[in-house]
Amino acid sequence: MRFNFFPRHQPALSAIESTPGWVVAWGRLNSLTENVVWRDEQFAIVSTFDTEFALSPIQRFVVVGDVWLSNRVELLRKLAVDANSFCGSDIQLIAQLWENWGLQCLDLLVGMFAFVVWDREKQVLWLGRDRIGSRTLYYTTTGAVRWIAPKLRSLTPYHSADLDLVALRDYLCCAFVPGERTLWEQVREVRPGTAINFSSAEVHAYWELQEQITGDDQSLVWHGERLRSLLNQVVQEYLPQNQPVGVFLSGGLDSSSITALAAKFHQAPVHTYSIHFGSETPNELEFSSLVAKHCQTQHHILEITFRDMWERLPETMTYLDDPIGDPLTVPNLLLGKMARENVQVLLNGEGGDPCFGGPKNQPMLINSLYGAITHQDSLQAYLISFQKCALDLPQLLQPEVWQAVETAPSVFAADLNSDVSYLNRLMALNIKFKGADQILTKVNNLTQAVGLHGRSPLFDQRVVDLSMQIPPQYKLSGVEEKAVLKQAVADILPDTIIHRPKSGMMVPVQLGFRKYWQRAARKLLLSKKSAIAPYINQSILSKWLNYEGDIWGRYGVKLWLLVSLEIWLQVNKKS
Repeated sequence: MRFNFFPRHQPALSAIESTPGWVVAWGRLNSLTENVVWRDEQFAIVSTFDTEFALSPIQRFVVVGDVWLSNRVELLRKLAVDANSFCGSDIQLIAQLWENWGLQCLDLLVGMFAFVVWDREKQVLWLGRDRIGSRTLYYTTTGAVRWIAPKLRSLTPYHSADLDLVALRDYLCCAFVPGERTLWEQVREVRPGTAINFSSAEVHAYWELQEQITGDDQSLVWHGERLRSLLNQVVQEYLPQNQPVGVFLSGGLDSSSITALAAKFHQAPVHTYSIHFGSETPNELEFSSLVAKHCQTQHHILEITFRDMWERLPETMTYLDDPIGDPLTVPNLLLGKMARENVQVLLNGEGGDPCFGGPKNQPMLINSLYGAITHQDSLQAYLISFQKCALDLPQLLQPEVWQAVETAPSVFAADLNSDVSYLNRLMALNIKFKGADQILTKVNNLTQAVGLHGRSPLFDQRVVDLSMQIPPQYKLSGVEEKAVLKQAVADILPDTIIHRPKSGMMVPVQLGFRKYWQRAARKLLLSKKSAIAPYINQSILSKWLNYEGDIWGRYGVKLWLLVSLEIWLQVNKKS
């Protein structure tokens, strides 16, 4: 029996609003007057609400951005400023640092940031982003006036509605858009660890993710102690002073580790938040509740229904920059709304798999052993490992679209074919692309949407750097994944959590489309007026919606990423 939980009188997608953000205009600004917060002859900060910006002490540099620095005290010491007397914001601190050291100050920053610097004397514009990609910054590529913003949707009035077809191809393969491309043809993203001289179009990579294995002759215990020492430092820096803190807790190793460290060091209450999807589906509440009890947190459990998943998807897509086809987007938003009742800072365990060798690397390791037999090249194997639509593209895309993108180079190729150890190659790909372009942008977008500050300690730049120093055999060896992380936290977690097999948070989208969403999804995806109709072969979608030939049970995941794309396009369409 099938049910249709999609409401008959659903509000128009265009009626869903997100909080506007600031934009920077650069170029010929003669006619620009509305909502200008600060301006120069060729530079202006535009916003409809109070936006913080800073001028450097001699007022040569103007800085605007989204900045949180975990080494604030150290930076003030370097400036010879008393930390107790400095009442300025992190943006004001950036302004002082830039005045002292210019571009080189980026090497000193530890934290999450994306900002714009205007040099009033030289009339030069700089864009900078943190090493791992915890914050985002986008810019238009054409026109007499160029526009820059931390939120992609803020740039909607300033670019065409043309899609970047290569970005579309990559989204269908990965469920996110990797690299500098966005789904809009005329908009690009500043990459992590880079600064762009916008005036000259020069890109400066001030940090690169590099394999630098050390202590190859040392034991797992030695590497575990080294990691634990760093995690102790990072988690303490990420905890809010004299305020309760929240942690998303799935019951897996990564989120449980962060929960245990937060509980160990935090003096204020620690709230933990877990989800399940009702009695029809399995859950991990046994493990999350065990960790919450062990760490003596204030534990909250949220049931997310199939109705919730469908009805809240438009709101979720509104808050995302590029579309993300991960089914956890809606649960992340709803759990964030719940957490906002208790806390302002929310930690998570994101980063454990990319940094320490999670099991999702195993299919690629198997391919490296048997590739000569299967005749599957590494790029094809990597795209297939996402288990999305890579193999379906020749039939899924309209013929003219497939012809346009079939031979376009992949953003993954350089890292996939580098000469570092194979496991670290895979980890670098997941950190640089899945981390920055899916995981961290999702955390940033959805926590900010509900008024929270989301922080990912396992994705801290120092933890990422250390992960590339640890010998691969201490990360993933056979079926034993994340051995070094398990060693690092073995004394603060129950043995059941340390040695439980990795299962991941399974969102029941397969059941959702089969039992609850099929009719609504058919109406959404198969309409001749759908946003994806010019690009996607709808006859394939019809077969997927009928579950024809779904041997491996993957149609639900594919349909979810296509529904997410369709709704994202609708809520972001130009008026």
